[in-house]
Amino acid sequence: MRQEKREAMVKVFIDDTPYEFAEGLTIFNAAKEVGISIPHFCYHPAFLPEGTCRMCLVEIEGYPKLELSCSTTLRDGMKIYTSTEKVVNARQGVLEFLLAEHPLDCPICDQAGDCTLQDYYEDYGLNEPRFFETKEKRGKRVDIGKNLIHDQERCVLCRRCVRFLRDITQTQELGVFERGNHTEVNIYEGRPVNNHYSGNLAQLCPVGAITDRDFRFKTRNWFLESGDSICPFCSRGCAITIDYHKGFARFPVAKRVYRINARKNSKVNSFWICDVGRYGYEYINLERQKTLSGPDKNRDYSWEEILSDYSKRLNRQRFSNRTANITIICNSWMTNEELFLVRKIFQGDLPNGRIQLLDPPDEKGDNFLLTPERVPNRRGAVELGFETNPLDMETLKEETDLLIVFGTYLLEHSNRSELEAVLGSVEQSILFTPYPHELNELFDMVLPAALIPESEGSLTNVDGLVQPFEKVLEPPGESRAVWRILRDLGKSLNIHFPYYKGLDSVETIRTELGKEISFFRK
Repeated sequence: MRQEKREAMVKVFIDDTPYEFAEGLTIFNAAKEVGISIPHFCYHPAFLPEGTCRMCLVEIEGYPKLELSCSTTLRDGMKIYTSTEKVVNARQGVLEFLLAEHPLDCPICDQAGDCTLQDYYEDYGLNEPRFFETKEKRGKRVDIGKNLIHDQERCVLCRRCVRFLRDITQTQELGVFERGNHTEVNIYEGRPVNNHYSGNLAQLCPVGAITDRDFRFKTRNWFLESGDSICPFCSRGCAITIDYHKGFARFPVAKRVYRINARKNSKVNSFWICDVGRYGYEYINLERQKTLSGPDKNRDYSWEEILSDYSKRLNRQRFSNRTANITIICNSWMTNEELFLVRKIFQGDLPNGRIQLLDPPDEKGDNFLLTPERVPNRRGAVELGFETNPLDMETLKEETDLLIVFGTYLLEHSNRSELEAVLGSVEQSILFTPYPHELNELFDMVLPAALIPESEGSLTNVDGLVQPFEKVLEPPGESRAVWRILRDLGKSLNIHFPYYKGLDSVETIRTELGKEISFFRK
């Protein structure tokens, strides 16, 4: 019988506590695994260790000097100490040299509250300065390229930015120039940073040296809250963090979402996101459709009333065998669960309904993360059986009694006069949309729908990875998540009431989806 090869292990002691780790692991990563944080500036898990900052020094019994934890691999029997007096003194010395030239302008630095130099000074510094000489003057507010401002005086020469452009984008717009006290990071002459991933440099910088013009001085880090989500701007499905402001009780803030950062996902995007995903968040801050709008502009509509009215209409079409005259137009910004419910209701409960998938046109990808499909769930829609066929306006006009549209992509596939002719011929038209739009005035009912960050569900990326996500933001006004609207519509139809009543969460819908389509089984 074949036996699996067991991974070689080494036994070491960290701060007198015994541990076993895989052979070949560095001291830094071993300490991190057991919850011991070692300070660092230059180390980043995406790059090979360079050991330039000297902050991660540790003491090893039997070694004549302190060693770099980021590049020293474990050996069996090692006794490692991460916080002895010798180690602490070394870290204090590194900080003292860095702060000898670093401007002490934390109150006006855009990185304040999110700066590792501040954090480490609080942990290891808080000492009286011994340098009273005039600090070196370097470039301030240097424009080094797309969205990026460089303050050379704040740079601690960790070289993360240089390594990113050398190893990841391979565009090499930044380099390290001069020597000794005059060493600085700068762009090569005539070559500003201008690639699709430039925003990652501001996120990589551990201090306030490289800042993002989009976020710079807009708000303070401590006013923001964060939530994990998935980028919806292409079919890659990169992991992101949304930094948002909940506002103050007495006055509104300028924006709701202030920043998007990359979040690690080794299966999808590693540590990075493209600039399309990083800077495209304004779709969340745009003016929103907050109320239910119908033909009578002088009255208020409620979700309960709308769902009751349309469930009665749908049942009438079912009883008269006219469900084939129902047309649903959806898109790949909808989640797996929402598309599943569309199919379940309009091709199961109401047989023969026509469902059309209508997405924005593809654009150019970049052969790294950004894909041509500028929607997050095209693969999920395909696996659910949806097809992206051209919109047949003539058939839509002649064979549709009830038209239900999700999203605002109709005008990207037809002109306004064609659309007016179609909507003028159908008996009833409903638009689910997050935004006030020129389309809205053409529909009988306009219902506010939540965006992806305001809902929950799952998206399937271009490689077939099904990624669940949670709600980060509350939808504005009377907006509702589309899966909830569809679930409630299914209950209102009263065809399979117990089934829809049991779908009390996206997890239960995902379970039902997996039962019917093997691709989505866990």
